[in-house]
Amino acid sequence: DTLCPGDVFMLDAEGTFVIATPSDGNGDIDEESGVWFLDNSTGTALAGLDLPTLPDGWNYEGWVVIDGTPVTTGTFQSGLGSDNFSAYSGSEASPPFPGEDFLQNAPDGLDFPVDLTGKTVVISVEPSPDNSLAPFTLKPLVKEVDGSQETHTAVSMNNNASVSEISGVVER
Repeated sequence: DTLCPGDVFMLDAEGTFVIATPSDGNGDIDEESGVWFLDNSTGTALAGLDLPTLPDGWNYEGWVVIDGTPVTTGTFQSGLGSDNFSAYSGSEASPPFPGEDFLQNAPDGLDFPVDLTGKTVVISVEPSPDNSLAPFTLKPLVKEVDGSQETHTAVSMNNNASVSEISGVVER
């Protein structure tokens, strides 16, 4: 299926995340080591991603760029419900939204837990099946964790989409 420049639907995509590590069960220890795409600004955890439904053959994927290395938080179809990945998280329950704690099993060249201050959080659109470990070129939502955000506080992402960037083809 094709995403093309006429499909300007990504221009309305919105995202919010919190920095927290619910899967570690350690309270405030290493709280800067996780990102969860939820919005708790009302006092209740709600879906933090308002994303259009993708055509068949496409998924969303969350990423954090850590020391120049994009590290996945998992793929998903919607901001409602969990993603398909939890290899870096701890053993405690996590929120029912996409996200990841970067606490264990770090990829080669990285050390976990990792403070996400100064790191970039990204939502990408990925072909499915996806034969690459790297993010695809379509990245509608992006935000650097600049350190001014407190843990457990909603952070709005920047919409990075433009009509010229919204294109791609999946061939099976």
